[in-house]
Amino acid sequence: MLSLFAATVLIAGTAVGPGVAAAAPEDDPSLVSSPTLNLRTLGMNPDIALYGIQGSQTLTIPVPRGLIPAELVATVQLPVNTRGGTLEVSQDQRVLSRVPLPPDQSPVTIPLGGARVVENAVTVQLTTYLSVPDGYCVYDPTNPLRLINSDVRFTGSEQPPTVIADFLPPVLGKLTLFVPPNPSQSESDAAIRIATSVVARYGLQRPAVDIVTTDGGPVAPPQPLERQVIVREGDAPGLSLQGPNAVPALLISGPAGEVTNQARLLSSDISRLAAQSKAVVGPLSNTPQLPSDHTTIRQLGQPGVNATSLVNPRVTVPLDQTRLGRAVHDVRVHLQGSYTPLPASIAGQVVVSIGGQTVDRWPTEANGRIDKWIDIPDRHLQRYTNLDIAIDAAGNTGRCGEFQPITLTIDGETPVESKEAKPPVPAGFQSLPQALMPRVVVGMDLGFANLHRAVQILTGLQRLSSRPFDAEVRSVADAVASPNPALLISADGWNDERIALPVAVNAEGVITVENVDGSGNSSTLTLDPTVGFGSLQTVYTGGRSVLVATSSQAPQELDRLLNWLDGDVMRWSGLSGDAALAMPGRAPFTLTTPAAQQESATAGTHKDLRLWVGAGAVVLAALAAGLVAWRGRSRGTS
Repeated sequence: MLSLFAATVLIAGTAVGPGVAAAAPEDDPSLVSSPTLNLRTLGMNPDIALYGIQGSQTLTIPVPRGLIPAELVATVQLPVNTRGGTLEVSQDQRVLSRVPLPPDQSPVTIPLGGARVVENAVTVQLTTYLSVPDGYCVYDPTNPLRLINSDVRFTGSEQPPTVIADFLPPVLGKLTLFVPPNPSQSESDAAIRIATSVVARYGLQRPAVDIVTTDGGPVAPPQPLERQVIVREGDAPGLSLQGPNAVPALLISGPAGEVTNQARLLSSDISRLAAQSKAVVGPLSNTPQLPSDHTTIRQLGQPGVNATSLVNPRVTVPLDQTRLGRAVHDVRVHLQGSYTPLPASIAGQVVVSIGGQTVDRWPTEANGRIDKWIDIPDRHLQRYTNLDIAIDAAGNTGRCGEFQPITLTIDGETPVESKEAKPPVPAGFQSLPQALMPRVVVGMDLGFANLHRAVQILTGLQRLSSRPFDAEVRSVADAVASPNPALLISADGWNDERIALPVAVNAEGVITVENVDGSGNSSTLTLDPTVGFGSLQTVYTGGRSVLVATSSQAPQELDRLLNWLDGDVMRWSGLSGDAALAMPGRAPFTLTTPAAQQESATAGTHKDLRLWVGAGAVVLAALAAGLVAWRGRSRGTS
């Protein structure tokens, strides 16, 4: 028995347990053999940019067990006026290979042989040395050398997992969850926790997540880079590798109330200790980590940033509310760093901006030091806010090579202060998922259809954040009454008057849109024949944010909306306003009611009231396929 982090893991079985395929599976289609994987699949941008005459970029490539990275293959896009050059790959001051740069838009193969793999990953340094015409300086940040559509070619054959610690691979393309046809509350809770924790773990790899039913029989062999997890209540708690497939499925079981605790092992650090095919975990803490008012950009994932340019270096400090772990306002950044001191003949200023709008500026100083507090206006805050810092220099810099380039550096220990925003800033979909952190209550009627919807919604939101958030399944009534942030799923309709939606429909089919024209009044719309729609709507009520998935007796339209969002991760990221709707025969669309913007104003912002799709009549026209009656009724602003 081993006690660690207030948890106990009991290991049982051999390295290859009963029911786990022990034969050598080199030719099994579930395992990849000498694959070529795009950098996007590996969780990186497939387009690599290297700036300057001597550009450099670090690549960390995850390596599936049994494979060896052999080559990086890409198409070269040379900067303008470049005569050629050399590309070098090194690791720990050791040169692995050098290749001449081919002509523009030509393929290049960069050997990676000899690179050491450490903890299922290899880290290499790419460095370019460009040849340019005399008098030409490649410091233009818009004119880098690019390696586009980059792939990594591996050799060898993937090894299947034989112990629980190795079940989740370094590269995951898909996770399939199997649950009973009528999953219980604890099975639903465990499935949601597994799905969101896996999405958070793999980040930019963006593995697909599917959830299907099983009657308890054997599951079909997985596809390459796929893992299968079976969640099922049972008398004996624990995790075990199961099935005759070369890549076994992971069974997570336990009595009601315990299966969820067993599922937490997958996202716990102590999973590394599960070096057998069976394990039982003791109580694991599920207390969420509360965010702090004080942090640094290093703790937000930015270890520091620097840039070198002939006259105007620029760096970006990302302020990610999802990394802060809550919706915030009154954000202050204590910029700490330095820049190359400018000669007396050159004038300059430090400019801090967001989205092209200056928030502060001051003259450069002889000591080249940056030590200044920057207040971020609430009106500039989004889910992700980029704080740009630049040196603007002016004067005669002479010919190429006669002026020392300017290096701008912002330290990773730059402090960031914030306050919790209630209501969130900004409002609507851009407040998610941070306004639901650190724990969201999932209110839904039990059943596979609602569980499938919950997994779609929560994995979609989790992809927007590298910080995992927790979820707890309850009944709809309990979730509505809870003071905590909530996801409410009522696929057939919404009739709880305690939570008023921006777009609602009554039993007679009359659609009500809150504050559609910005006057503080609500307006109604009657369609003949009645048209059902599905919606995903966010409101701030009772001191917490609530996301409601519902429909007007048209659950198939809600499912179409969720499938549309699930089809492209950028659709979740790009959602704006406070209501997303799907109607038969029309593409899904979003709208903003000004009431949502007014709630943001109470938090100190001055954001203009606006309607996402234009004037109120346009919004209602989008709702009105078959309009027969339009009438307005006044109702005072709350």
